[in-house]
Amino acid sequence: MASLTLVVEPRGKPIKKLPKTVQVTSDASTGEIYTKLAEVSGFSIHRLRITKGSDRTVVPNTKDATVDGTGLRDQSVLHVKDLGPQLGWRTVYIIEYLGPLFIPALFLFPLRPFIYFNFAQPLPDPSFFQLLVCALLTLHFVKREYETIFVHRFSNATMPARNIIKNSGHYWVLAGLNIAYWVFRPDSPAVSTQDSFLLYSGLALYIIGELANLNAHMILRDLRRPGTTERGIPAGLGFKVVTCPNYFFEIVAWVGIYLLSGMSWSVMLFIVVGSAQMAIWAKKKERRYRKEFGDKYKRKRFVLLPGIY
Repeated sequence: MASLTLVVEPRGKPIKKLPKTVQVTSDASTGEIYTKLAEVSGFSIHRLRITKGSDRTVVPNTKDATVDGTGLRDQSVLHVKDLGPQLGWRTVYIIEYLGPLFIPALFLFPLRPFIYFNFAQPLPDPSFFQLLVCALLTLHFVKREYETIFVHRFSNATMPARNIIKNSGHYWVLAGLNIAYWVFRPDSPAVSTQDSFLLYSGLALYIIGELANLNAHMILRDLRRPGTTERGIPAGLGFKVVTCPNYFFEIVAWVGIYLLSGMSWSVMLFIVVGSAQMAIWAKKKERRYRKEFGDKYKRKRFVLLPGIY
């Protein structure tokens, strides 16, 4: 066990109180470097990114890697970058889902006369299909908030606070304002439709999709031990068919809402944009599974949509 002196240099904007060197032992965890620099600089460890001066590779903030194991030696140079103010991922998701959780009911009830002021007054009462879509949208995002607080475990602790506007835009605008305005209009297709096929098929897809999505999330949660980022190989309903059945069942539930909305283009727009993003994530996850688990993992031909993608 040797004592090492690591040279510390800021990368990017200066960091007040950042020391010029830090003392660690060769068998110390790399997470200890973050802890020491965070204590001296007054920053959260999640706000710092430390890279090796020799090859610019990131020094992991973990208890599982040692200083010696990363190739750091006495007088090795560390570059420290300030990532800016951070928000916890759990907080980010809670904020993202708050918009579409409350916007539908606001549009359909207290704000309805003001939003649709250009229609003949008094406005007709919301139709059965409009009330149903509002209830199912609210239930969907209540479920999302519940999963965020009680189910999901996050491998990354934080993200830059400035990204919250960009991340929330997808849900607040596309799933909230966009869907609520068009589906709840007095002349929306959801007003005139009386189609029992849309009603029962839409409800069936929604219920199946939501329950199967929750089941997939529970499976994924149990693959990761509390307090760790270590994962097992997922198995269960849908996992033999596609890499990310949680994404697939999410789409199924939204197709149900699409049918119940009278096949509103606004819901379809949200489905298309969301599916495109989930397809990227699913492809990356398949590559990660293959790299992480090797021959133990049964490779999937389809990552998101069975028989299609």
